Amino acid sequence: MAVFSILDLSPIVKGGTAAQALNNTRDLAQHAERWGYRRFWVAEHHNMEGIASAATALVIQHIAAGTSTIRVGAGGIMLPNHAPLVIAEQFGTLAALYPGRIDLGLGRAPGTDQRTARALRRNMGDTGDSFPQDVLELQSYFEPAKPGQAVRAVPGAGLDVPIWLLGSSMFSAQLAAELGLPFAFASHFAPGYLQHAIEIYRSRFKPSAALQKPHVMVGVNLFAADDDATAQRLFTSLQQQFLNLVRGMPGQLNPPVDSMDGLWAPDEKSHIDRSLACSAVGSPDTVAARLRAITEQTGADELMLTALMYDHDARLRSFEIAAQLQHG
Repeated sequence: MAVFSILDLSPIVKGGTAAQALNNTRDLAQHAERWGYRRFWVAEHHNMEGIASAATALVIQHIAAGTSTIRVGAGGIMLPNHAPLVIAEQFGTLAALYPGRIDLGLGRAPGTDQRTARALRRNMGDTGDSFPQDVLELQSYFEPAKPGQAVRAVPGAGLDVPIWLLGSSMFSAQLAAELGLPFAFASHFAPGYLQHAIEIYRSRFKPSAALQKPHVMVGVNLFAADDDATAQRLFTSLQQQFLNLVRGMPGQLNPPVDSMDGLWAPDEKSHIDRSLACSAVGSPDTVAARLRAITEQTGADELMLTALMYDHDARLRSFEIAAQLQHG
């Protein structure tokens, strides 16, 4: 089976606080390190009442300071929101503090609504089309500084900060292939183009100094429990979260319910079922079969498991079950 890693959004549960969410994230990372997960990533989202990881580099520092061996990184930084030099300095600082442990995944979307994106970018305008150039600029800041170089990332220049490209469509797959970078697909919420994007990435991949052969990471929602019924109930928190997003009413993460019947309309259910199709929900045996099927279908080198789960202890149990499957 593929290598397992974790993506956490630092969920703020109904009635909870951002401080609680961030400390739960660090606690999960500490468990993940003991359980043998490869890496632990957090994602940049803004103006989201239910997600505490907006200041992503600071959250990474919080996690890295509480762990000692697991790789920690961004899955990802939404590069259009930032000047490449600022990201190089932030992740150069992290790499200087925690050498050999920092990853930098880059996304092209704003990670928020358009009004918030404008607030983030101020007078920068729409920079989406400059994403390839911004990636190249960012890469250049991590190269050893050249004599006479006018602008340097300090810290940053000459440090080992692996860059990943993230995406849910063809664009980042093509760019990752062209630049010879590892590619992570956001199939945990947008699986529609998963197979096509992977095929394009692998067929067009050009070896680089960073990577000699393609490396594919696939996002999977993980809701594992001791029995199928318990896991399905836990999964309703994520289903409710997506229902609120569909209705334009994002908020804190709701507790699970016994049934989604009566909460969503048939068309909403169909849309959410499609969005969450890349999920492993159930008992250890059910989850093991599903993770094997996803790995075989995609040929993924790595599965990035994520769980927007209301109860922290249940979330720990879910990732413990997956770790046992990986190493058992």
